[in-house]
Amino acid sequence: MKNPRENDFTGRRSDAADAKAALLQAHRAAKNAAEPTRLARQEERQAVAAAREVRQAEATRMKLEEQERLRRDTLAADATAKNEAETRDEVEKDLSSRTAEDEAAQKAERDRRYANRKAKKR
Repeated sequence: MKNPRENDFTGRRSDAADAKAALLQAHRAAKNAAEPTRLARQEERQAVAAAREVRQAEATRMKLEEQERLRRDTLAADATAKNEAETRDEVEKDLSSRTAEDEAAQKAERDRRYANRKAKKR
């Protein structure tokens, strides 16, 4: 108020309304001037969000592939261990049966020799 011509309540009230209208008009002008920048920032944020989603999808896919590979490796290792255990059991059974057969053959040979010695003495 350069020259307060009306310094009463109505004058102050109209001056306040004018100032408020000027502030609102300045705000609208600033908002319209910043609209291209706001749109550019919004597009940039959308691009960043899309890139983040792509990265997350890729990371999820890689994680699932790694889990599947580990599962396959574990299954293969289990199958290999099972086959080795079965082979080892078969070898042990074969060895024990051959050992028993050898012992039986040795005992039969020993018994035969003993019987021959006894037969010669008679």
